[in-house]
Amino acid sequence: MSYQQYGISPQLVERIKLKMKNRVLKDRVKQQIEGVTKADLQNKAKVRHLVKSTSAILNERLTAAQEEQLTAFVLAQKIDPSNTFHLIKLWGMFR
Repeated sequence: MSYQQYGISPQLVERIKLKMKNRVLKDRVKQQIEGVTKADLQNKAKVRHLVKSTSAILNERLTAAQEEQLTAFVLAQKIDPSNTFHLIKLWGMFR
């Protein structure tokens, strides 16, 4: 499933990918999501909080619509952080 189907712009994804190459930002984001469970990633309020806090770390100003699109995308993926296949699938989506 493509992030573009959720209205997420490729330009936003490219900016975030570029910022994630910065080691300091990458480590801060890793700390932010450390300990996140499958249940957390299916809880709309928790996902929205993660989106907002991660965008603040990356200094990306998101509109309310963009936050909603990203939240909907994460919820639809049914991500299990302990399942390697799910993580590989996500990695491939954003290569």
